Amino acid sequence: MVFPWIGPMVTVGVDVGGTSVRAGVVDKYGEVLDTARAPTPGDERALEDTIVTVVSELAARHRVRAAGLAVAGFVANDRRSVMFAPHLAWRHAPVADRIAERVGVPVVLEHDANAAALAEYRFGAARGCRVAVLVAIGTGIGAGLLLDGKVFRGANGVAPELGHLRLVPDGRPCSCGKAGCWERYCSGTALAATAIELMGRHPGQSTVLARVAGDEGSITGRRVAGAARDGDVVAQRAMAELARWLGEGLSMVADIYDPEVIVIAGGVSQSAPLFLDDAREHYRSMITGAGYRPLARIRTAQLGDDAGLVGAASLARDVVAVRPHPSR
Repeated sequence: MVFPWIGPMVTVGVDVGGTSVRAGVVDKYGEVLDTARAPTPGDERALEDTIVTVVSELAARHRVRAAGLAVAGFVANDRRSVMFAPHLAWRHAPVADRIAERVGVPVVLEHDANAAALAEYRFGAARGCRVAVLVAIGTGIGAGLLLDGKVFRGANGVAPELGHLRLVPDGRPCSCGKAGCWERYCSGTALAATAIELMGRHPGQSTVLARVAGDEGSITGRRVAGAARDGDVVAQRAMAELARWLGEGLSMVADIYDPEVIVIAGGVSQSAPLFLDDAREHYRSMITGAGYRPLARIRTAQLGDDAGLVGAASLARDVVAVRPHPSR
């Protein structure tokens, strides 16, 4: 016979992304004990049904006290509602209260990059650092800033939007409405765009990417990284361009925040051996006062894809500590 309520009390973190909803049971040490996953629906009600389903599935097997949602969107400062999410259905939606009513435990929201930053501070690459910045490089760029272990959200809960710092005047158009944003030159999407541009300028030099270039959408950031590992000259130049823009952007971040550590997270960070050393060199040369000031340590995230849900679960544990929930 199974006794699901025997064992330590835990919290659930849910990473609500544009393509999938990933949930995990997390203990007080940041260890993920169990997981559940489902595709992300496009409809608001269906999305909340999916979140309730994955949380309930885990609560059937564990003594869950609270849940945290890491959301790819603007979360209000009270962490109760989602103001806007570009790849999700919510618009000024009181998500936390609606989900809490259905799952029967307290629920807290957080921006996904903030949640990942908190997880890396408590359990990973930024542990114990007084000022830490996380830069999550994936389809775009997300970012989180921690000051003395506390997430800095700005006046309205939307800081810091580092991916939309304008690095290149009149550069590539961005979905935010501006042009030349950092994420248009330093992301998985940017890596693919750079490779395609370079193939047009240097026809015949690609040995790997050229084989799939005729298939629309076939050149992705992941494929470019793989081609670079296989020695494709164009792909390697594209990686060098990403390293350059990463280093330049990080120098701006360091000039603004003067952090002890910058943690590089997100899907692109899995290819860090291909670009991170070069990015560090660009960063060192571009920072204001180069050679006369301490430099932030630049590290890759230790928690990988689990950082967002671990951070959300950790925030949920904080909520329980302040407002204990009755035992079932």
